[in-house]
Amino acid sequence: MTAETTPPSAADALRANLAQGFALPAACVEWLLEVWESIQTLDDYADGDPVPRERLDALIWSTLVSMPSNPWFAQHAGQLLPTVAQMVLKWQASDRAERAGKADARSFIWRAGYYDLVLSAVLLVHGAQAAAKVSHLVMSLYGERFEDYLTEFGGAEHA
Repeated sequence: MTAETTPPSAADALRANLAQGFALPAACVEWLLEVWESIQTLDDYADGDPVPRERLDALIWSTLVSMPSNPWFAQHAGQLLPTVAQMVLKWQASDRAERAGKADARSFIWRAGYYDLVLSAVLLVHGAQAAAKVSHLVMSLYGERFEDYLTEFGGAEHA
């Protein structure tokens, strides 16, 4: 495949949606992408998937230096941290259900907490009316299919 026909990575597609689709400021986009990459890495680690040293080093830098010092995050930390906490709690709830063999439609939805954070960012940047108009588009960014989720976790009998 040439560079012209290579599909964009998930991170590139997310960046385009955040920057162009939702017109979020550059610092906001960077922070949201770092959160996304961090949770992807942490989820891989929690699942026992290999995490290369470069990704681990990037995770350490992002979580301890880059994300907390991001100017957009610093400006909105009071509003964002409750949503981040909820995102983590929802992921933990999903993970517990999956590890107990009880993956179902509810645990599938719990995994999408990151998009609650994106919606919060859209709200903070553009206000409630604009966020309401694009809320379905923000939530549609969640790319995992329910059927694939059930296959991965063997929860089809719980659907």
